[in-house]
Order: sequence, then structure tokens, then C-alpha cells
Amino acid sequence: MLSVVIPTSESERTLVRTLACLVPGATEGLVSEVILADAGSSDETAAVADVAGCRFMPMPGPLGERLKAAAASARAPWLMFLRPGVVLDSAWPRDVEDFLARTGSDGMQAATFRPATPGSRRSMLGDALVLAFAALFRRLDPDRGLIVHKRLYMQLGGHRADAGDPERDLLRRIGHARITVLRCAASLIT
Repeated sequence: MLSVVIPTSESERTLVRTLACLVPGATEGLVSEVILADAGSSDETAAVADVAGCRFMPMPGPLGERLKAAAASARAPWLMFLRPGVVLDSAWPRDVEDFLARTGSDGMQAATFRPATPGSRRSMLGDALVLAFAALFRRLDPDRGLIVHKRLYMQLGGHRADAGDPERDLLRRIGHARITVLRCAASLIT
């Protein structure tokens, strides 16, 4: 169902946390592959990829070019872009499966995870307020990941190599109206 694409560059330490949070999705059959679009790391990023069973694609060059090439090689119909160091809440597989079921096969919607609130346990009302705030102000942030159907991604031209920030540029081109904020949170651990 999902091909996870992670752009890496000397990401050995932060990558381990991101890959660990993907394990529940892989065991449930939601994640079919993880592709690392690497900028030419000289640390142990390639070794981490090998141990975790990821496809490692070393391709020095602009970030947009690497992401687009990795997405083009993805086998699943849905793409999930995450930055190294992004850790998802444990409920993420259920939230993503619900989103995919609601969206159906047309794939004209995308999703992102809500920002995490550090160190707090919220009530249902608190969760509702965070979701309402995210829906109203819709700050599109690549640190919160992106789930997009490969068809929509290709229709939009994917990540652009010439964009100053190709991840934000893609979010902007998808547009607020087509992006759902999921209940599950994403935290960036550096």
C-alpha cells in the first residue's frame, strides 16, 4: 500500500528512530517498502538501510531530484515522505489505513500528520482543539510528513529540483484543500 521515501544525508543516528516507528506499519502490511534517497552519506546510513531491509539509492544531487527519482521507482500506489528523525505516534498505521479507506482509489487527497505537543497527555477535547487549530491555520510543514497517491504526485510533477525547498513547494502545489491533517502526531527528533 505505502512506499515510504526518506531523503538521507549523513542520517545514521536520526534514521534509526524513524525506521523503528515504521515497524508496526510493516508488520500490518501497510508499508511495502522503504526507499532511502541518499545524498552520498559517508557515515553508516547505508549499513542502517541494509540491516533494516530498506532500498538504498545513493544519488548525489539536489533534494528534489533525489525525491522524485525515489518516488518514480516506488512500487506501491501511495507514497509517504518522511524526513530522517521524524517519529510517528504508535497509532499511525490505523490513522493512515482509515485515511486510505476514506480517500479510495481516486487518490486526489493527501494527508499529513499533526504536530506533536511535547510532554503532554491531552484529553479528547484537547485533541479536537489541536486538530481544529491545524485545520484552520494549516501550516504545511515537511517535518510532519506527507502521504500522497503516486498518481497525484506525478500529475503535479513531483518534487522540483529547482525549487528552493522542494518539500514545501510540493505541499504548496498540492494545496490546503486537498490535505487532510491526521489525528496521529509526528515529532522531529534531532
